[in-house]
Amino acid sequence: MPITTCIFDAYGTLFDVNGAAREAAAQPGNEALAECWPQLAFDWRRKQLEYTWLRAITREHRDFWRVTKDSLDWALAVQGLDEDESLRDTLLNLYMTLPPFEEVPKVLEALKLLGLHTAILSNGTPDMLDAAVASAGLDDTLDDVLSVETVGIYKPAPEVYGLVGERFRCARDEVLFVSSNGWDASGAKGYGFITAWVNRNGEPRDRLGHPPHEVLSDLSLIPEIAVAIR
Repeated sequence: MPITTCIFDAYGTLFDVNGAAREAAAQPGNEALAECWPQLAFDWRRKQLEYTWLRAITREHRDFWRVTKDSLDWALAVQGLDEDESLRDTLLNLYMTLPPFEEVPKVLEALKLLGLHTAILSNGTPDMLDAAVASAGLDDTLDDVLSVETVGIYKPAPEVYGLVGERFRCARDEVLFVSSNGWDASGAKGYGFITAWVNRNGEPRDRLGHPPHEVLSDLSLIPEIAVAIR
């Protein structure tokens, strides 16, 4: 069945999750962060994902903004920076407007020219996602922004992927789902989507079953893949 709908994960796929720490590290007065920002960004993201999985397993849901704060606090503590409230505030403010990857606007524009539905499906809260989309100027190239807050559980729970069919009235095999997270691409394929894993860091495939249909280094080929499947 042809692709009618392209769905994107947000953080790490459309938006650079390292952007907040990188930008803060370049600001005057943040010399301590400048010495460790890559590790802090890595720890922040790792804990952020771990906390979503643990909260999904235990059914103790907290929204993604709370999870983002909690994971940052952990990462700051590792570096001995947890007493710097000004730095914490700066990092959180920057996370609300993470920069998009360079190819993102052109890819979304190309998909719209092809007549495809486009949307985000993310763990992020509606406020977080709206701020990121507006900051990146992507409003006109997205038909919707779907958040897990609708169902109160994080990806890769099937209930989350089900939001796509509810919104666009499409069959599962009409959806091209794109994520930079291997586990997310795996979960989406298991649900029945056609999947593309954007493996920006050249990582090995997760041993979870349901390997992605496509493995890419960035998003540039997504319109071509959507056309080929059509």
